[in-house]
Amino acid sequence: MSTPEIIPPAIPTESVPPQLPNTVFRGPKGIRAGWRALIFLAIVGALLTLVSIVAVVLFHGRLGAMNQLTPSGVALSDGVIFLLTAIPALIMSRIEHRKFSQYGLPLHNAFQTDFWTGTLAGFLAISGCLFGIFLFRGFHLTGLAIHGATIISAMVKWGLAFAVVGLAEEFAFRGYLQYTLTAGMKFWPSAVLLSALFGFAHASNPGESKAGLLSVFLFGLLFCLFLRRTGNLWWPVGFHAGWDWGQTFFYGVPDSGIAATNNFFNSSFSGAAWLTGGTVGPEASFFAPIVLIAVAIWFTRRYREIRYQPS
Repeated sequence: MSTPEIIPPAIPTESVPPQLPNTVFRGPKGIRAGWRALIFLAIVGALLTLVSIVAVVLFHGRLGAMNQLTPSGVALSDGVIFLLTAIPALIMSRIEHRKFSQYGLPLHNAFQTDFWTGTLAGFLAISGCLFGIFLFRGFHLTGLAIHGATIISAMVKWGLAFAVVGLAEEFAFRGYLQYTLTAGMKFWPSAVLLSALFGFAHASNPGESKAGLLSVFLFGLLFCLFLRRTGNLWWPVGFHAGWDWGQTFFYGVPDSGIAATNNFFNSSFSGAAWLTGGTVGPEASFFAPIVLIAVAIWFTRRYREIRYQPS
């Protein structure tokens, strides 16, 4: 007598969603990095056009080039820059299903140790640059420019203004775009590209020079190094703010060729442009790259771990 064949019960399997085919537009991880960057820039362009139209309507086309730095003017212009890049990045975070903090500005690190350490380093760096010029008799402090309670108010106003500058320029050039392009072309190639664009963005500043633009490019690479080793933008935001605060408010020297108001010290330069930076200010001095290289060497020894890991 034959026994009936026993058929084991079927084991249910989970349905696996079909993989979308790779295309020029989409890769294995979703929309390709280059297209994401272009979508981001398109949103920035649309917002910039809208802001420009509103500005023309409100100011009747009478907006002129900035020829003197004021805390309110700096905070307003760079605050707009920050919004023009942060809002598109927030939109992209929804499209990409990522947290906004992944683009370099985690809120839990906001204005914490990294920011203040960077701020101190930035102030010491501009001080070292000016001290080098001083040793060659090219820079002199000539006295206080403001007195009394004005010192405190100007110090705070300039501090807040340059915190906005640091946030705006660092996020614009090393926030979403650095994160996205790193996925497509690795970290340092994208850092070189964005640092070159960072320099190009400063080319329209009055009194700017080739030496000054080279320094801006080197600043961009240094800020990328800060980002790579700390994992976020708060160190470079602080350094950026500290350098600009020391340069503009504390020492009262030109910033990319633009003079300031309500600065702490009056100062003067004398000598060749390679030493003093000429019309640009100390950022175009021979000592600026030396100081930036020294900071980079110190930083790489102090911060050895690579923490920037875009997914």
